[in-house]
Amino acid sequence: MHKLAIVLKSFAIVLLLGVTAVAQALSSSVVDQNEAQKWRADLRFMADAMPKYHKNLFHTMTREQFQSAISELDKRIPNLARHQIIVEMARIVALVGDGHTNIAPTRDPKIGFHTFPIKLYYFDDGIYIRSATTEHADLLGSSLLAIDGKPIASVFDEVKKLIGRDNEMDLKFFAPLVMTMPEVLHAVGVTRHIDEASFVLLKEGKKLTVKLKPAGDVQLLPADTDLSWQSKSGWIDERGPAVTPLWLKDPQNKFWFEFLEKSRALYVQLNQIGNKDDESMESFCNRLLTFINSNQVEKLIVDLRLNRGGNGDFNRPILRTLIKADKVDQKGKLFVIIGRSTWSAAQFLVNNLEDYTNAIFVGEPSGGKPNSYGDSLRITLPNSGITVRVSTLWWQEDERDRRQWTAPDLAADMTSEDYRNNIDPALKIALEYVSRKSLSESLTDAMTANNPERVGEVFKQWRSSRINRYVDGELLLLRLGYRLLGKKQLREAIQIFTLMVHQYTSSSSGFGGLADAYVASGNNEMAIRNYQRAVKLDPTNRLAKESLDKLLPKQ
Repeated sequence: MHKLAIVLKSFAIVLLLGVTAVAQALSSSVVDQNEAQKWRADLRFMADAMPKYHKNLFHTMTREQFQSAISELDKRIPNLARHQIIVEMARIVALVGDGHTNIAPTRDPKIGFHTFPIKLYYFDDGIYIRSATTEHADLLGSSLLAIDGKPIASVFDEVKKLIGRDNEMDLKFFAPLVMTMPEVLHAVGVTRHIDEASFVLLKEGKKLTVKLKPAGDVQLLPADTDLSWQSKSGWIDERGPAVTPLWLKDPQNKFWFEFLEKSRALYVQLNQIGNKDDESMESFCNRLLTFINSNQVEKLIVDLRLNRGGNGDFNRPILRTLIKADKVDQKGKLFVIIGRSTWSAAQFLVNNLEDYTNAIFVGEPSGGKPNSYGDSLRITLPNSGITVRVSTLWWQEDERDRRQWTAPDLAADMTSEDYRNNIDPALKIALEYVSRKSLSESLTDAMTANNPERVGEVFKQWRSSRINRYVDGELLLLRLGYRLLGKKQLREAIQIFTLMVHQYTSSSSGFGGLADAYVASGNNEMAIRNYQRAVKLDPTNRLAKESLDKLLPKQ
């Protein structure tokens, strides 16, 4: 009994020391004069280094905006606490507007931020607590409504200003991670106290409010694989340990595959672009191709959801293998699952697969842009040791491609209920896929039947289907209109372009296409009217301007 008392007493001391250490680290005291000067020096160092090493620091903001933000923070530093200074520096870096340029508390141990005892995820139906410490297991499955009286949408809007990103999917990935950091919430003015916060939750139709205190250091994440789903000692996940879905089976394994015999589908997960210590990407791809050719593989499903990049040079063997695998490189047989963590070198692979294979993309939009800044360089601030990353290269596939992401052909967003029940909607859609007519084919059928009303109904039905929620209908109509124009099917081309400008009233390219169709049909008056509309909507529409100039003297 005496020994037990000693053990319990020792445990209590350790626990108290841990709590005290967290409390000390979470100090909201303003930095002293000496520290303020060091932070100012770091800020000047950052301000000088970022333009020097970034490929084009001012591709989104102006030099004046950058210098103004630096000057403003320099004035405020003596009145700020350490965590507030870091957050304000992150805010400045995020102004650059690309995902490889950032200050990342999820990756930098020198920042040393903490976490509340919950993990959040932005599901299709809202932001939910998907994991928590065992002490707070009763909160699992709750949707988050507010923090310290601030609606969750407002909290999201505040923290997103600190996140370097290529598109909105990056925000969906990073914001829930940042929203559990007490230092961040306090620095952006969401919480009144740095050492606790009040969370308003909704669970099973009942609203509850809980006060939470920090529960240790932020879990740092690697650069090239999304391991945010990894279990942590002392934490419990909403899914429970009974069944692990394929996509979470082995995320630390850079690449692997498994044959789903019942479906005759080969599932391949690529979690990082690069070699393993014990196997090269080339060797893996050779093994993969041999398996495909030697077995009754009828579908190939490549999962890139957890792939945040790596070395893009290793995309070549993957692409070559999928092109050689002609028994599955067919429409309806090759599927690529993408999502918010498909980024950097993984985005380059998506670009290649889109260009050179018959892949159908499933899931949610990618976290990267087809054209983007990348190859970040680390800038270490001399006093604090904090890392600032800046993009050093511009990667471009096609200068005309201004997409913010690669959209899936088949949307498969995960809900909180899907996650709770270990349902993988993306894999389910790929496995159960049945060939269907494309939008172009359905519209062509309606036009062949000479039924103008049916044409509009077909598009309306297509657009309202959730599975098409991310597909660019404007682009599909544009392509169909010009294909018809090329075939001299002028009546049908005018019909499609007219549908396009009615559905997308701000489409400069749509009005330009309609004008081109009217020119081809000899109706210059209507052509001029639509070219003028196209130029008004987009003064940089060079083709519409040139065509308009050719027609106006004839008027």
